[in-house]
Amino acid sequence: MQRRDYGRLPDGRTVHEYTLSNGRGLTLTALTLGGIVTGLWVPDAQGRSGNVVLGFDNLDDYVHRNPSFGIIVGRYGNRIAGGRFELDGQAHTLTRNDGPNCLHGGAEGFGHRLWAAEPAEPRPGEAEALRLTLTSPHGDQGFPGELTVDVRYALGAADDSWRIDYTATADRATVVNLTHHDYFNLAGHGSALRHRLTIPASRYSEVDEHLIPLRHAPVAGTPFDFRGATVIAARIRQAHPQLLRARGYDHNWLLDAPPDAQGLRPAATLEDPHSGRRLDILTTEPALQFYSGNFLDGRLAGPGGRVYRQGDGLCLETQHPPDAPHHDASADWPSTVLRPGQARRSTTVHRFD
Repeated sequence: MQRRDYGRLPDGRTVHEYTLSNGRGLTLTALTLGGIVTGLWVPDAQGRSGNVVLGFDNLDDYVHRNPSFGIIVGRYGNRIAGGRFELDGQAHTLTRNDGPNCLHGGAEGFGHRLWAAEPAEPRPGEAEALRLTLTSPHGDQGFPGELTVDVRYALGAADDSWRIDYTATADRATVVNLTHHDYFNLAGHGSALRHRLTIPASRYSEVDEHLIPLRHAPVAGTPFDFRGATVIAARIRQAHPQLLRARGYDHNWLLDAPPDAQGLRPAATLEDPHSGRRLDILTTEPALQFYSGNFLDGRLAGPGGRVYRQGDGLCLETQHPPDAPHHDASADWPSTVLRPGQARRSTTVHRFD
């Protein structure tokens, strides 16, 4: 595993970049800032390697202009309505960074933090692994409790897979919903809306004008039915009220399949016919947020001056449902509450072929 100085933050702290490789063609580069995955190099059908995630080529853009490219999301992935919630009868007010809502943990969520990092001992079936750790103090962005987070990136030795393991513990009751926010483009350039997407889910969450889930609705007969492989561009411009509200897809799907013996269930399959690349996502999480890059507007540029426009990358975020703290715990709204003495663990595997 390689490590290099990537740059310095405005306060003088050094950001390091780690490079992991499985020796088969899969290479991952990640920063200690936000755990940001700056590059994920994957062979295509002809064996040619290409970067399949969007990002920048300099630290300044990641510090000042990052629309969550490649970050670890926390404390709470997605939105909490009104920037507040109650837990055990006590109200907690959060930072609001998405209109009235708290999004991805607030204005200074985990994607803005400098994580501690060190190489980790590979487990059976792994080529290389990196461990990232962070302690979030009580009151951070308004969330209660000191939260300790351990995130592990590992590349498969026998296949081109990238596994993320999350572990979180707290010294008092809090809520937590950790995920990762990579913008995928399996072609490596152009529009990702030409990809075929499969989401094995028969229900999705309808949202209000602030993109807060209102209710779970059947996907059948709607542009939200991805139970069979579907070209994303085929229906994204339909005049469906939910597509108009979100300017595309920015919704949560409840996954249908039960967990297997390892606790994993299929969450999504993404395919690019041009390059031949395929991505299968498996997770222990109960839901998936699909975001079609609706707010990329040509004002950001990546390596080589490539300008990012709407739909040039898409996010497939495994998670608990958004705004769960405002719902009674149930099968449809699994609890995100974490209490002292407990550990919140989850795993997501990205398998490329």
